[in-house]
Amino acid sequence: MKISGFTFIRKALEFGYPAAQSIKSILPICDEFIVNVGDSDDGTLELIQSINDPKIKIITTKWNENLTAKGFVYGQQKMIAQYSCTGDWAFYLEGDEVVHEDDLPKIYDAMKRNLDKPEVEALVFDYLHFYGNHSTYLESPAWYRRAPRIIRNTIRSYAPDGLFFVVLDSNKKGRYPRAALTGATIYHYGWARPERHMNEKTRHIQRYWNKAPVSVSYGDIDPAIIREFKGTHPAVIKDWLPESPALFELNPGYRLSSRDKRQRVKMFIEKITRLDLSKKHFKLIDSAPGSR
Repeated sequence: MKISGFTFIRKALEFGYPAAQSIKSILPICDEFIVNVGDSDDGTLELIQSINDPKIKIITTKWNENLTAKGFVYGQQKMIAQYSCTGDWAFYLEGDEVVHEDDLPKIYDAMKRNLDKPEVEALVFDYLHFYGNHSTYLESPAWYRRAPRIIRNTIRSYAPDGLFFVVLDSNKKGRYPRAALTGATIYHYGWARPERHMNEKTRHIQRYWNKAPVSVSYGDIDPAIIREFKGTHPAVIKDWLPESPALFELNPGYRLSSRDKRQRVKMFIEKITRLDLSKKHFKLIDSAPGSR
């Protein structure tokens, strides 16, 4: 069994991505790792080169600044990396996603166990979305709780944007992949970076969705979805995290948006029905490992 890791990244230092830590977190179980580095002037290419591992293959690209259709430029850059993968499985991580070293054996076992099961097209991870700092995370159906990050590399798949995969049964019809659980977790740190980095990122990327830039204030959020994190972080991310997280302070004057109110209704329905109403970009066909 051959495993390919892949990602795309641009302006990692300017936007505060833990890109090197992300790559390093799954490098031990990968046979190769394809990194598509977009044109950057902040030292991103040098950062990736500094990992200095023979498994890493770097591709450099120039982004199409005129491609503003619903984030498709992200899908384009993601697929440039995926199309260079030669493994049986292609393991995708975004630049702000990290895997805990304790989960590597179960991830490898999930790939090995499902290698000869062609009906399993993807492998799904649970998610921890850190928010404000690395001692708090979000629990809400508005924030996807699970997502496929490993795709079988022998099927026709593509990415409409950076988040998910679509499998093609024909030239005109696509669907979400049929998937099994890994029982492992993706640690998502994008919203744990300093607020200034998040706003710098947002200022630059909104145009790829044909949207005007917005200002992000971490304190403007529904307090009902904030949770305290009591676990351990992946060892590889600890040099990126501050020694002591700053106190995360909610804005006491924040008024719930209509979206917040809708999500509260969903949370109430989830509580009484035990359903999961979060968005799912996959069809689960095997829920044995890590079921909940």
